[in-house]
Parts: sequence; C-alpha cells; structure tokens
Amino acid sequence: MRPRLVALAIALTGGVLATGPVAAAAPVRIGTDPYASAETGVHHTAVEPDSFAAGRTIVAAFQIGRYEDGGAANVGFATSTNAGATWTQGALPGITVAGGGPNARVTDAAVAYDPKHKVWLIESTALDDPPSIRGNSVVVNRSTDGGASWSGPVTVAAATGASDFDKNWIACDQTPSSPHYGNCYAQWDDYGNGGQLLMSTSTDGGKTWGSVKGPANGAFGLGGQPVVQPGGKVVVPYETADETAIAAFRSTNGGASWTAPTIVSGIYHNTVAGEMRVGPLPSAEVDRSGRVYVTWEDCRFRGCGTNDIVIASSADGVNWTDAGRVPIDPVASGIEHFVPGLGVDRTTSGGGARLGLAYHFIDNGPCSKDTCAVRIGFINSLDGGRTWSRPAHLAGPMRPVWLAPTSQGYMSGDYISTSFVSGLPHPVFAAATAPSGGALHEAIYAASPAMRQPRPARTLRNLSVKPFRFRPTRSGASTAAVRGARVSYKASARGPTRFSVSRRVTRHGDRCDPPRDTCRTWVGLRGSFSREDARGANSFRFTGRIQGVALEPGLYRLRAEPRDESRPAATPIHARFRIVSEGDAR
Repeated sequence: MRPRLVALAIALTGGVLATGPVAAAAPVRIGTDPYASAETGVHHTAVEPDSFAAGRTIVAAFQIGRYEDGGAANVGFATSTNAGATWTQGALPGITVAGGGPNARVTDAAVAYDPKHKVWLIESTALDDPPSIRGNSVVVNRSTDGGASWSGPVTVAAATGASDFDKNWIACDQTPSSPHYGNCYAQWDDYGNGGQLLMSTSTDGGKTWGSVKGPANGAFGLGGQPVVQPGGKVVVPYETADETAIAAFRSTNGGASWTAPTIVSGIYHNTVAGEMRVGPLPSAEVDRSGRVYVTWEDCRFRGCGTNDIVIASSADGVNWTDAGRVPIDPVASGIEHFVPGLGVDRTTSGGGARLGLAYHFIDNGPCSKDTCAVRIGFINSLDGGRTWSRPAHLAGPMRPVWLAPTSQGYMSGDYISTSFVSGLPHPVFAAATAPSGGALHEAIYAASPAMRQPRPARTLRNLSVKPFRFRPTRSGASTAAVRGARVSYKASARGPTRFSVSRRVTRHGDRCDPPRDTCRTWVGLRGSFSREDARGANSFRFTGRIQGVALEPGLYRLRAEPRDESRPAATPIHARFRIVSEGDAR
C-alpha cells in the first residue's frame, strides 16, 4: 500500500479531537485503521504500537483492524524523517489478505533498524483463519529507503505440528565496534509448546535467518524484548510463563548460543479495573554503556491495592538491582498504573542516562468498563532513574469501552513505546475518543514532551531547639502549643516531616562495638510524630514528651526527616537538647 502524508496535526486532549496547529508537546495522530469491512476486524481500531529511532527517523508499527478473538487485519506503519515534525503512514504489503497476502490475520508488530545494512525491519506474527487462529509464522518486512516503502514478508520461522507462535520482538546490533555489528535478533514464544522461548539471527539485514535456537536448559514465557549491549552481548528480559517473575537470558557470541535464564525480580500484580487487557510484560531498553533497564507494572509497594511502574537495571544481564518504584505519585494516591513503554537515550549513560517512560493510568477507581477514566502519562529521568520529573498528562480520559474489545479485555495494547530523537523522547501510544456512527475511534498517537527536570529532594536546614535545657511539661501532646522548647527549622518545599528522638547512653564491655570499657552511643526511643511543613520557616512547641510519656533527664537528639513518597529521599537533620530534673537550674 502506498503511504500517505499525515497533513493535519490532530491533538488528543481531554478526549476531544481538534484540528489545526498544535503545540510541540501535543499528541499527533500518526496511524489509523483504513478498513471498513466487517470481514477485516473491529473498526476503527489501531492498537499496540512499537517504535524505533535512528538519526532523525522514527518508525512506528501497530495493528490495524483488530479482531475480537485475536490478531488484526494488517500491520500499519508510520514514518517520520524529521524528528516527528511530519509523518507518513500506510499498511505493510503481502502478509494478510487485506494487504494482498495469503494470511488471514497478523499480530505483534515490532520495529528495528540495522545500520550496517541500512535497512529498517518490522517483525510480526502471521495468523491462520478461525477457529484455530494459530500463529503460523514469524515474518519481517524490510525497508531500504528509510521507512518510506516496504518489501513483502520474509519468513523467519514457520510453525509445524502443535507449534503456535506468539509475542515476537526484534533488535539489531547498533555499534560499529561490536564483533557482531549488524546482527539482528528475532525473538518469539511457542504458545503451542508451553510458551517455549525461541530466537533466530540474521547477518544480512533480514534477507535470511538462521536456525531456531532457545536458551540453555529451555525457558518458557512471553513478552521477551532483546536489547544489544555495545560490546555485542544480547540480553533478553521476559515474563515467565506462570507470570510470577521477570527473567532474562543472554548470548555472548552473536546468537550462536543462548544461556540459561536468571531471575530479574518476582512479579506482584494487581488486576486492573475496567476489564482492561493488561499484564505485567516487561519494557526493556539499553544505554550507551550497556546498562539494561527493565520496567513493568507491579503492586508490591502499595499492598497490592493498585499497581506502580517499577524499574530494575543490570550492567551484565545477570546481576540486577532490586526493583524500585517510579515515583509518579504517592503510594497512598490510589491511582492505577499499567502498560509502560520505556525509552532510553542511547547517546547517554550511567548517572547521566536519560530515561523516558510513557504509561497508562486510571485515577478514578474503583470503576467499571463504562466509568474508568483511562489516561496516558509520561515521566522522565535525567540521571539513570535515580530521580524523576513531575509527570505529564499526554492523553485521555477515555473509557475502556471506547477501545478495541478482545477476549482478554479492552485493548490499547499489550505494550506501548518511547523512542529518543535528538535528545527528546517520543512516546507512541494508542488512544481513543467516544464511538460514533457505530464505529470506534481508536488510533495511534505520538508526542514529544519536553525533558522536564526531575523533582529535587525536599531539604531541611537550621534545626534548633531553644532553650537547650528544659523540663517536660506535666501534660500535653508532643506538639501542643504550650510550655516547653521551641523547635525551629526551614524547609525548601511544602511536605511532611517526621520527628523522632534518640537518647545518649553509656555502655560497657560487650555492649560496645568493638568491646571496650565504656562507650557512648545514641539509642532511638519508641514513638515519633509528624508535621506538615510550609515552604520556608517552620516552628512548633516541643513539650519534652513522646506520645504522652515525659522524657527522663539526660542528653537527647531530635531527628527531622523529610518524607515525601513522590520525591527522592532527602538527608535528615539533627539538633541536641537536654532534659533537666526539677532540682536542676535552667
């Protein structure tokens, strides 16, 4: 199919489509479902985009004409050669009947670029007719003119017997100094054989593909996403078949063999409201140094009432950091987060790595398929995920019933994508407006939000307790505005601060570390209290009591700890004071 120019920038804001000029950060509609026949799926639906960027070119691929019982009428593509300023779009030739090919349906589009052979690749899985709807082959379409036009499909692997292919992905070696520069790695799972994970390698720009291989000792799962490190090693994070863990396997020899998998992290997953089609599949990327980042939805930090987006990383694909939550909002917010699309600027690394994360969220739960407000958000980090910006709202709200219906729920996609161009992130996602005329209106959008500065940690300074020596009051809560000492300090921003108290004690012999005659140390007391700070100067009266219990005479230390779950941890500050007995002079 001949591509056509997207001449209008169409912004999706607040669920309303508006034509005309849009701000640079506003989402632009880049892909639509061109079909109308009931024989070619549910219309008009475009879902589940992937994207990749090289130079100033971005290519996105997605399903168009999604069927309720599996697959789509065809794979659509959208290409920009000017960093997202304008786009062309079209449909791939030769895969399905809708595109002049032999197959009934197709699913799971994924994009890669091979710089050695100067070829773009879109991988997908061709499907049979109902009632089986089995994945009968993994294929790639190639473009040698920068994503403007595409060849017919090249078969990577054909299913035989009980095989049923699903959830493919593709990546190519981008580094000229790599011993395997130009190798491209296709991944998929064989659902018909328990989700066996399989790989194939091409060394000629996708024209031909090598024998099918799997990880040592076998591995079973879905959603694998290969990434290639600068030295040529390939790391493939995936979700285990029982959906209880994220794991990864590797190749260190250009795809000649694959290691046994190692566990990245367990998965703790909350079922998302609104009958949304959602699962904790990984979204993986790599930075210039070769550090691999993986994100997925996970509820471990929220008592599994709702999901956060969490992130883990590894320098070698074997040893992984603990999963940490991306602080989009406070843990107690009740907001549901799901289906992330991670991007990493491959020109950055380490403490300066730029990360961009698009994600879905629902902020009005508990809710139903008719009432849930599904939105698309975005957040970024400029320091490898140590700190994160304030989130941005890209699209929505939209109701689940506005999205493509499937046997597993309402679908925007099992994954979405973010790609970096010239230092700026470009999230690509599916979004919808209210149905009309008996048809849905779900399309693919791209955005280019500015790289916001991460939120700085809230800091405290100049903590003092005056007078230094005082007696506890006879009654009153710890922060009552009665007699006692005045605690003063300054805060860089509004937010909560937790106060706790330690007492200076003398220990002897074995109680010292290392053992010695005597030693002095601070011992924390049970109980604490909190205050909500204003920005700038703060003060309150401290009665010398903790949870109603008066402190005994002695030397103490007051600890003030900034607390804000949506910001990185800040350093606590301390001030000393002394409690005196009734007989002591002030």
